[in-house]
Amino acid sequence: MHGAVTLGDGGELHDVTNMYKKYGAVPQEVYTGLNYGTSKNKFAEMASLTEALLAAVVKNPNGELTPNWEKAYAAVIDSYLGQVPENFTYKGKSYTPQTFAKEVVGINPDEYVEFASYANVPYYSKTMMMVPDNWSFDMVYNIKMNDMTTVIDNALKNGYTVAWASDVSEKSFSWKNGVAYVPTKKYDDMTAVEKENMFNGPKEELEITEEIRQKAFDNYQTTDDHAMHIVGIAKDQMGKEYYIVKNSWGATNDYKGYLYVSKNFVKYKTTSLMVNKGGVPTDIAKKIGA
Repeated sequence: MHGAVTLGDGGELHDVTNMYKKYGAVPQEVYTGLNYGTSKNKFAEMASLTEALLAAVVKNPNGELTPNWEKAYAAVIDSYLGQVPENFTYKGKSYTPQTFAKEVVGINPDEYVEFASYANVPYYSKTMMMVPDNWSFDMVYNIKMNDMTTVIDNALKNGYTVAWASDVSEKSFSWKNGVAYVPTKKYDDMTAVEKENMFNGPKEELEITEEIRQKAFDNYQTTDDHAMHIVGIAKDQMGKEYYIVKNSWGATNDYKGYLYVSKNFVKYKTTSLMVNKGGVPTDIAKKIGA
């Protein structure tokens, strides 16, 4: 694509299953990716170098690309994250990443399906996920807006969790407070008191339609920001249901790493979701041929 796609360290839900299928997995005791004295990965410096390297390659200063650029790119990553072992011993047995994934982890990546919801393309067929971080150009199943929460509810009811990608830049998404919902007013139209009390108890929400959802996506008001993990359902004191969402930003917020996301927020701001086929309702599975 001559560099005209996102070259940073972002990605999509399917990148996990795609890379797992291609390369396998390793236990943390064998490889962590922490190669320069940190307790968690910090990618900014590495990403700056890899982006600059790729930008130089795209300019093609020799007039013809050499095979060395791929080696140089891999070398930058390996220097920061360490080389992945080709063979290792785990609990007294020798494995490769591929055999470890198959024999120990046991996840079948082909059992997972990814969904999005666009009102401007046919439903229940595959379509391109039109976001910058879809650098693998994967296709996803396009379902109706309300189908998204139907799939999530069915998956949770049947013992499956759900990978969830969403816009998290909204003022009504508060990591500190551990709550995300859709206010009836836009933030700029709220009074100072309303802003101050946004997360002080249950609030009425804007009813979301497919038209509202699609308009926000088309206007870049819904952005593909972050992926999280839906693990359950809870009710507030008024009986309204929220999804319990596990995040990767540490345990520093009010709910020690979790947040409560309203179903309306999920309908409005979801960019994609992924689930095991066993969690998909039978009628929707038939419609998509899965």
